Amino acid sequence: MTSDTAPLDRVDHLVVLMLENRSLDNMLGFLYTDQGNRSPRGDAFEGLTGAEANPDGNGGKVTVFRIDPAEPGAYFMPGSIPGEEFDRVNVQLFGTEHPPTPVPDATNDGFVIDYAQVYPTRSGNSPDVTASDIMGCFTPEGVPVLSGLARGYAVCDHWYCSVPTQTLPNRAFALAGTSLGYLLDKTSLQLAEQTQRPLFDTPSIFGRLGDAFDWMVYGYNKWPKTMADFPDTQRAGMRHFGQFMDFAKAAAGGRLPAFTFLEPSWGTTGNSQHPHDDVALGERLVYDTYQVLRRGPDWARTLLVVTYDEHGGCYDHVPPPAGATPPDDIRGVEFDFDFTRFGVRVPAVLVSPLIEPGTVFRVPDDSAPLDHTSLLKTIGQRWGLEPLTGRDAAAPGIGDVLTLERPRDDDPLSDVLVPVSRGGNPARTETSHLDAAYHSLVAANLIPRM
Repeated sequence: MTSDTAPLDRVDHLVVLMLENRSLDNMLGFLYTDQGNRSPRGDAFEGLTGAEANPDGNGGKVTVFRIDPAEPGAYFMPGSIPGEEFDRVNVQLFGTEHPPTPVPDATNDGFVIDYAQVYPTRSGNSPDVTASDIMGCFTPEGVPVLSGLARGYAVCDHWYCSVPTQTLPNRAFALAGTSLGYLLDKTSLQLAEQTQRPLFDTPSIFGRLGDAFDWMVYGYNKWPKTMADFPDTQRAGMRHFGQFMDFAKAAAGGRLPAFTFLEPSWGTTGNSQHPHDDVALGERLVYDTYQVLRRGPDWARTLLVVTYDEHGGCYDHVPPPAGATPPDDIRGVEFDFDFTRFGVRVPAVLVSPLIEPGTVFRVPDDSAPLDHTSLLKTIGQRWGLEPLTGRDAAAPGIGDVLTLERPRDDDPLSDVLVPVSRGGNPARTETSHLDAAYHSLVAANLIPRM
């Protein structure tokens, strides 16, 4: 076995929890600010200083600020749903829906302006929502579970979503290495509803794993949406799918497969952390996932990745890099896009007893950056699988984060209290975009009824 894969030889179970629509700065930007953006072991962390700002469109500026968890409504920030579609992300990064060709370097100066344009069109807003909300970011005190795992194990400060747009294309990249050119959720959804075919008619990691290496996909309290995504998951037997309670039983019983993919609850009262749903409920989900694994017999040989499918319009100060390898020769279906740009940074926390506390995990400067297809590369490296597309073939894996020879037995969350939100959920009576999508897929017979 080569040095590239040797650390992964000590992992038998990869578990991925993919949450919704938060940037790295929004959730973890203040992780090490008070320590000069250095981790306890001295690793540099590209977090916030507190001086970052965006123009407000009226000659002034809005400076990034810390969300006070004691304030009512803190866990429902920002107070409305930001723009997340490809053209809205262009405004956030370049200040225009249609950047010129060749595309200039991103400035990340359009978040406030874009949010000011978008939130008045939304329903279910917080009563006091303002455009400046988009510059609010959580602190370690506000999200102690995610922050505790990031400090206690490893955080990636240059992990990018795979494409600068919304949920379904990014989840397709994470599991198949391509979105087949789709850049908007509605396009693949409408096609799936009309044809009763999977959202993405392409091979996925589940087919690559096949019968040789077991895998599971769990929804939270429903069948997982991923069932509808690929021919591989449509053809798979029901034994490959379950709910969170089934995952908990499997972990406790030492029955984890090679690869486990976890989905949150999609509704506005769920735990996905999609703006502007309850972030505290997502903290509970992360905590429960971690503790279920840590208390199980497979913990010493398990690697947990907690990440987010896209930034969801939430502020981040680091321009996404260009130079992404296109997955295939398909250009954007809805927009003329060549898939050579990554999306915005998202949180990615790596958790294993084989990881040194305080790790900030980066890949070498001459490597492609970490993105969601790094999950595919890691699975391929560990279990000897061929890549699915050009994108995951070019991606780096994450095995080098496993630097300890012997598993740790400490618990960085031993003194952490899971937060509870205060104030009412402003969107509690709304139907979320993804919950509506889920029900449409059930109606199209792509997901079984409960």
